[in-house]
Amino acid sequence: MPEAESSPAPLVPAPLVPAPHVPAPLVLAGDFDASSHDDWVALADEVGGVDKLSSTTPDGIRVRPLYTSEDAPAAASRAWRAAPNAWDVRQRHAEPDPRAAREAIAADLENGVTSIWLVVGDGATAVADIPTVLAEVYLDLAPVVLDAGSAGPEAALAFLSAATDRVPNSELLGTLGLDPIGVRARTGDGPPVNAVVPLAREVAGEYPKLRAIVVDALPVHVAGGSDAQELGFSLAAGVAYLRVLTGAGLEPGTAARLLEFRLAATAEQFPTIAKLRAARRLWSRVAAVCGAPTVAVLHAVGSPTMLTRRDPYLNLLRGTLAGFGAGIGGADAVTVPPFDAALGAAEPFSRRIARNTHALLVEESHVARVADPAGGSWYVESLTDAVARAAWAFFQEIEAAGGAVAALDAGLVAERVAAVAARRARGAATRRVPLTGVSEFPDAAEKPLHRRRLARPAGGGLPVHRPAEPYEALRDRSDAHLATVGTRPRAFLATLGPLAAYAVRAGFTRNLLQAGGVEAVDGGPTETPADVVAAFVAAGTPVVVLCSTDALYAERASATVAALRDAGAAHVLLAGPPVDGPAPGLDGHLSAGCDALAVLDAVYAALEVAT
Repeated sequence: MPEAESSPAPLVPAPLVPAPHVPAPLVLAGDFDASSHDDWVALADEVGGVDKLSSTTPDGIRVRPLYTSEDAPAAASRAWRAAPNAWDVRQRHAEPDPRAAREAIAADLENGVTSIWLVVGDGATAVADIPTVLAEVYLDLAPVVLDAGSAGPEAALAFLSAATDRVPNSELLGTLGLDPIGVRARTGDGPPVNAVVPLAREVAGEYPKLRAIVVDALPVHVAGGSDAQELGFSLAAGVAYLRVLTGAGLEPGTAARLLEFRLAATAEQFPTIAKLRAARRLWSRVAAVCGAPTVAVLHAVGSPTMLTRRDPYLNLLRGTLAGFGAGIGGADAVTVPPFDAALGAAEPFSRRIARNTHALLVEESHVARVADPAGGSWYVESLTDAVARAAWAFFQEIEAAGGAVAALDAGLVAERVAAVAARRARGAATRRVPLTGVSEFPDAAEKPLHRRRLARPAGGGLPVHRPAEPYEALRDRSDAHLATVGTRPRAFLATLGPLAAYAVRAGFTRNLLQAGGVEAVDGGPTETPADVVAAFVAAGTPVVVLCSTDALYAERASATVAALRDAGAAHVLLAGPPVDGPAPGLDGHLSAGCDALAVLDAVYAALEVAT
């Protein structure tokens, strides 16, 4: 009898899996009442209004504290670079000793630098030494950018000759660095623009990966020019080169390929980002009109004028900010200057720190990993648009004057730049634009660094404007006085009343005096003019600054000044803004926004410190 089939096992329903909990949408401002832009403006009005929170750039662009989508321009700019994940790490070398230059270049290329900016000429590499200096450089891997000034053609021929037996023409990288307009801007003289034609034609025909011309706008920046002036000049110079190259028979696209632009990057990161983004937009417009749809190749250089000789380690921060802004702005190549570049010849340690700044930004901070990370920022887009429009207006002014060379020769560029430089100088003198470690928070006990001095570049063209220089000159006078006399120049602080009354203004005064190398001798709490005079006599200096509150000034300033004059005070200042009050006999005031350099010059004159 067949075995009975077993009945199937009863079906047991699988346990129900509870549906995942779906949280409510996250609203970051959900616990706050909804507010509008008008509500924010109303609150801003309570602290002085939007105008008080706004600032104006050297180009006259008003920067507001808050931007919305309504402020974004209709046509956004873009900051693309050729290599999406990195920029070209370019180190500058200006070493006259060929062996030292060769070793320094090798050390850079072995440790993260990807291209060399080689200065050729007086005080730097000699034309005849170019083959020796570049002997260990793989010229098909590491681009070399020449900077030879008026000796550009000779340096270019020496470079091409050195590369002939080492690299096929089709693989040679770099830029010959021809730039007669830049030479004219720096020196006031130079070869004609069409001097670039023979070598440019050779490069166009035989060297597909090599560029011939650098459009260097650094002379305008170094002279104190604004971002828009720097960009406008670079456009005019670039157009001048396009004219001579196409006039010599090159196609517009071929001519445009031979150009590389050099612009400054500063410690002001947002203006740097906006300037570089605007540069691409502007050149794209020029190239499109010329029938040469090419993208500008941008080399951003940490500004030489932002560097200080005093407290130079702060230049590490300035260089990092400049490199960050250049990278975010989409520069193809970036040069972060060594922190001691303002002092003279950079040392191996400072060059190492400079190249490692790139590594930190690219490898650790991933700054280069996102294409145009500032794109879409309402503030950056608005600032980019405003800078581009201002630059285009300056470009049109230069073109109306006959072009870049004519505008330089007629003094137009110098005149426009000088007006901006004067405002910059005023900002530094009044400390409205602070220079940390120099005009603000100076290190009175600083031990200056010393570097081998470099040959001064040829002048005669646009001047060099470095805001820290006047303060550094005063600090040098102070050091010389210390070495000669044994003490620094001194000023006595006539502190009226208790510590709580004079502390704030005494601190302000001490900071201002130290910016010029003047030591402040604190008189301490006093009750009567006689107490002040006794401390003044002990201090042994004829310069006095009264420090206290307005109320105590009203009570005691007049009698104190008279007593100090009788005791031999030759120069008496008061810490605080000029006000009507019973204090005759004052020689001046120290207050926020005063001309600190003028005050310090007067103090040195009163102390009869030698220049």
